[in-house]
Amino acid sequence: MSALGGPAQTAGVQSPTGMGLAISIILIIVALALAFFLVQMAGLLALVGIIIGGVLIGFGVHFVPVGGAPAAMGQAPGIATGVAMLAAGAGLAGLFGGAWAAPLGFPLALAGGAIGGGLLMAITCTMVNVIYIFGMGIPAASGKVAKDPITGDTFPEYKSQGTEGHGLPFISWVGGVIGGALGGLGGTLIYLELLDIYQAQMPALLGATVEQIAPIAISLAGVFAVGMFLMNAVLAAYNITGTIEGPHDPKFKRFPRAIIAAAAASAVAGIFAIGLLELVGVF
Repeated sequence: MSALGGPAQTAGVQSPTGMGLAISIILIIVALALAFFLVQMAGLLALVGIIIGGVLIGFGVHFVPVGGAPAAMGQAPGIATGVAMLAAGAGLAGLFGGAWAAPLGFPLALAGGAIGGGLLMAITCTMVNVIYIFGMGIPAASGKVAKDPITGDTFPEYKSQGTEGHGLPFISWVGGVIGGALGGLGGTLIYLELLDIYQAQMPALLGATVEQIAPIAISLAGVFAVGMFLMNAVLAAYNITGTIEGPHDPKFKRFPRAIIAAAAASAVAGIFAIGLLELVGVF
């Protein structure tokens, strides 16, 4: 992320560098041109969908409250795991929901992906607070703001000395659900776009019917969708650098450069996924 955001890591806004922005735009344009060249308008539209899906993932990760090892010791708000691992869990839940609903149509599949990711994060955030409050005996208190922007609950009187806060304030719970829903939506969108491309290309390439190639198309789309989700989650994790409480955290303002990085990375990975069968057909 250093090429996109400059050398300093601060809590507030970090704009992409001019060179990073220019390179990202060039990569996206080249990838879109290649997609049109390989699969015509269907490839172009699919790659646009993949880029949008990657952007949704990168943006959604910034909502998820992650506290890492300090959270496990009750010294920071958030869930006691890493950014990429938590985001990947929500994304996979969303992908399972979206893939299950894919035969029901595009809108229902997207809704299933969003609900799957959001539901996983809702359950996770709720159980985290159950463990903090009833298992560790500590209240939810943010170290970034004086009161919850949604409920108005104040935090300073509940925050333990020497900590950055603890537990999951309500704003963090809401952020986790939003982040999970965005991640599940983005991952499902990538999956559906690739599935459409593979179902259109494979029958002619393999000399089979759509029903016969369905297991291969579904598997390939799923593998690429999971891979792109992990890629974008890791990019967002590098942008966050450590812990984040949710949308009220000053680090949340870093998301613009993560969006640019996710768009460029998704464009490059997407063109490989879309052009895979064209290359196989050549050889």
